[in-house]
Amino acid sequence: MQQYNVIGIMSGTSLDGVDLAYCTFQFNTHWTYAILKAETISYSEEWKKILTELPTKNAETFVKVDSALGKLFGQLVKDFCTKHSLDPDFISSHGHTIFHQPNSGYTSQIGDGSSISAVSGFPVICDFRSADVALGGQGAPLVPIGDRLLFEEFDYCLNLGGIANISFEENNQRIAFDVCGCNIVLNALACRLGDEYDEGGKYAAKGTINNELLDKINKSGYFNKPYPKSLGREDLEVDILPVFDKPGMKVEDLLATFCEHIAQQIGKQTKSGNMIVSGGGVHNSFLLDRIKFYSKASIVVPDVQIINFKEALIFAFLGV
Repeated sequence: MQQYNVIGIMSGTSLDGVDLAYCTFQFNTHWTYAILKAETISYSEEWKKILTELPTKNAETFVKVDSALGKLFGQLVKDFCTKHSLDPDFISSHGHTIFHQPNSGYTSQIGDGSSISAVSGFPVICDFRSADVALGGQGAPLVPIGDRLLFEEFDYCLNLGGIANISFEENNQRIAFDVCGCNIVLNALACRLGDEYDEGGKYAAKGTINNELLDKINKSGYFNKPYPKSLGREDLEVDILPVFDKPGMKVEDLLATFCEHIAQQIGKQTKSGNMIVSGGGVHNSFLLDRIKFYSKASIVVPDVQIINFKEALIFAFLGV
């Protein structure tokens, strides 16, 4: 029986850090997996600033940062392997998304694979989204093949990351799409209160839903589009975040309203059955409670390793 030992690297749009997961995969009538070691390494304030500002920089800066981030990833992997005495077959890196506009025919994830390999000393598989976009696909979400083969006992797989995405079986076909913005927006609002994120949803819990604002967000054109469809950071910056620049509104009210929006949009997609929920948004208990209120599916919260590292696990699997 073939066994693959892989380190998956995931850097999400919410900039909460670099996820490293050392995973094993085996196939014997069906796939099995184990996450043996996993860590999240936070970005420095300097790197957060670089990655946040990169979409507005020139081409030379873009290429320099692509290489530099690859070297950073490579060093993180090297240190991770030394710390835990690991010898993976290869590295599987998602990279960090800077641009994602599949309807215009492009997507871009930085963190140069050759630089990762040169610094870490391991073979690297990367650039997962470009081929799908080149073939006319959305390039996101990419986790559904992992959802189908590793988490087949669940009717729905929901990830609450920078963007909320979902996958499920429909007419013997795996359907997957981005549902709505999530932590990108929630974190941006929490920053107005001096925090990087709304821990446990404590601020949202104090807020009052603004139904006029909620209705406006829910009527955004994206939610009327049929799937397949996906969202980029820039879509949220153009269509959603400006809605929250309304003067005189308390940030707590904005957070409560956006949590309600997320929960309502997810509720629209889920019928009977069970749904595993992963990603940083699971730690927002207020948001999770609102999703439970609107969803017709039974919510399953997995162990903390799957909550935090499911995407890194699946990108390792995509490498396989």
